[in-house]
Amino acid sequence: MALVTTTEMFKKAFDGKYAIGAFNINDMEIIQGVTRAAKVQNSACILQVSKSALKYANPLYLKAMVDAAVAETGIDVALHLDHGPDFETVKEVIDAGFTSVMFDGSHYEYEENVAKTIEVVKYAHERGIVVEAELGKLAGVEDDVKVDSANATYTDPDQAVDFVKRTGVDSLAIAIGTSHGAYKFKGEPKLDFDRLETITNKLEAAGFSKYPIVLHGASSVDPASVEMCNKYGGEIKGARGIPNEMLRKAAGMAVCKINMDTDIRLAMTAGIRKSMAEKPEAFDPRGYLGLARELIQSLVESKIKDVLGSVDSMK
Repeated sequence: MALVTTTEMFKKAFDGKYAIGAFNINDMEIIQGVTRAAKVQNSACILQVSKSALKYANPLYLKAMVDAAVAETGIDVALHLDHGPDFETVKEVIDAGFTSVMFDGSHYEYEENVAKTIEVVKYAHERGIVVEAELGKLAGVEDDVKVDSANATYTDPDQAVDFVKRTGVDSLAIAIGTSHGAYKFKGEPKLDFDRLETITNKLEAAGFSKYPIVLHGASSVDPASVEMCNKYGGEIKGARGIPNEMLRKAAGMAVCKINMDTDIRLAMTAGIRKSMAEKPEAFDPRGYLGLARELIQSLVESKIKDVLGSVDSMK
């Protein structure tokens, strides 16, 4: 198969009432763990890169490793910029061969967000690249994204329609209660599914049929990974994510892309901690990174089967 945009992925996901997993990558082990899991489940997937990951790994290295993963697994993969902060970063990754970009102008005033998003869409579409944008602000901390709960805002449905009309973005990330990082809820988890349905219906009425919605900050904060981290010396206390059943419900609606970063980090850290604790005499990185890669693959396989519902989406 190939490195592709998300266009056909999302069309099939909307009709099939499932979502495509978007997993943040930083290195070879994560890329291999995610794509090998997708191959086992015969599922397309999205590998996404934050600005911090670009700085850490270099877009040319990441693109080359993703190309290798596509060749190895034979699955469809979209290589996506996550939370692109400015036009320059968007241009850099498109020129490096990414197939999808997200421009995050949610921290700007609305009209400025619209204007900057239009600039990104024009550059990307001229080169056959799809664009995701964001309306509303998710609370939490992830790489360069830091929003406290007092400044978090849910997406306004009417504004969402106006934004899509004026910018021409291909998908829209909305705020309905998800949050970045491992500490998403202090009380009971809650997502505003009524808001999601209203946004979908208003977009449909405005002529945007089967419009793909994206959920950011949607890791479930896998309890098994947290338990393993803590068992082997970690101090991840009180971490709480989005329950799997809520994510599955969202995937059965208009949500075609669900972002997961924290769960990948936790699985990798759990594997490294376990390996080092059980074999303190060992110093071969292939040992502890190999276990981390195995745990990532196992985690992603379960996400595809039990949360995303994208098994056999390559058919």
